[in-house]
Amino acid sequence: MAKVGVVLCGCGMYDGSEVHEATLSLLFLSQAGAEIFCMAPDVDQADVIDHVKNKPMAEKRKALLEAARIARGNITDIKKVKASDIDALVLPGGVGAAKTLSTFAAHGANMTVNPEVARLVTEVHAAGKPIGFICIAPVIAAKVLKAMVTIGNDPGVAAAISQMGSKHVACPVDGIVFDEKNRVVSTPAYMLGEVISDIAPGIEKLVKQVMKLI
Repeated sequence: MAKVGVVLCGCGMYDGSEVHEATLSLLFLSQAGAEIFCMAPDVDQADVIDHVKNKPMAEKRKALLEAARIARGNITDIKKVKASDIDALVLPGGVGAAKTLSTFAAHGANMTVNPEVARLVTEVHAAGKPIGFICIAPVIAAKVLKAMVTIGNDPGVAAAISQMGSKHVACPVDGIVFDEKNRVVSTPAYMLGEVISDIAPGIEKLVKQVMKLI
């Protein structure tokens, strides 16, 4: 049974992992027969957002503890995970990927990536194992791996990806972009989709491609 790591970072589209993207990833991985290994960095979220009012809240939350809600409590601190522990890696999107896993939301092409996330992505890539990036998470692949990716067709994000030395390929919401050389798969998800049924086909294709590469 293939063991696939899923990198989470909080719980919620505005400040953590996008719940639909994460859940669809877990669903399709399970249907494909994968053993799922959820993980998150044990750090403060960059911010906490009221998801009713879409306004900041004056409190702190831990990305790992909040992500445990999605993982049903079965989650590991990413710093404890090595490339040898898994056969593939998937990173769902959500604003947490652009604020907590990286600083893309604040710094664009000059972003940094959480050190443990960058370490594991680099190690998995060096081991020749496939990685899937969903929604805004492909900016991490652009920064760390210089991989060919898609975030759909947003010109500003596409330009930042190019500035980081990577190639952006426009893609419809139900499609994927496969960088064969780097074994990286990406899909736009909610960068383009409006409802969960829009994003499901692309995430399913991404999971199938990742599993095919194991």
